[in-house]
Amino acid sequence: MRLIIGDCNYSTWSMRPWLFVHKHGLPVEMAQFGLSGAELRRVLAERFSGGKVPVLLGGDTEVWDSLAILEYLGERFPESRPWPEDPAARAVARSASAEMHSSFPALRAEAPMNLRRRFPGYRLGEAAVRDADRIQAVWRYCRERFGGEGPWLFGRFSIADAMYAPVVMRFRSVTVELDACAADYCRTMEADPSVREWIRLALAETRIVEEDELDWPSEAVTEI
Repeated sequence: MRLIIGDCNYSTWSMRPWLFVHKHGLPVEMAQFGLSGAELRRVLAERFSGGKVPVLLGGDTEVWDSLAILEYLGERFPESRPWPEDPAARAVARSASAEMHSSFPALRAEAPMNLRRRFPGYRLGEAAVRDADRIQAVWRYCRERFGGEGPWLFGRFSIADAMYAPVVMRFRSVTVELDACAADYCRTMEADPSVREWIRLALAETRIVEEDELDWPSEAVTEI
């Protein structure tokens, strides 16, 4: 199988399946292209995915959309235990993942993922703050109800954690008030070896995607 992804610095949707693959050591080849480059447009023009990354290719199967890719990988590699085993926890994990997939437009717009820069003094607008508060409420609910067996949302790492990983990366760059549960979860995510490898790859990149750069004074990030 082959996973087509974009820039590590910017592509939240690429991070999700990449993280799942890397963390579980799945036999998936990575093919990375710059988000704004002609080469990516050429590669995707040959596919049905609508010109967006990520795309997973395997034989005559093409899977697009991060959540669909994660589900497919979980089915192909059940040893990765993609969802909690408990039915109630699994239902909540799917709900939380779907909410991340479909919601929080203000936060996405105001705080694009940019691992190479920090924006001191930048404050989110009211709608984005509500998004951030709702995300923290979801994390707290999952951790309090189902997180007793480990540091992740449902104890063990699952698709839900892969879905929320880019949010933690967004929170690295802009000022967000975190409650104790959210702060602990962010520390867990940032300390994970696979997440740290993604950050390392992002810091090594030099491409700039102008639409994902905030118009605000920033500081360069040089260390993971």
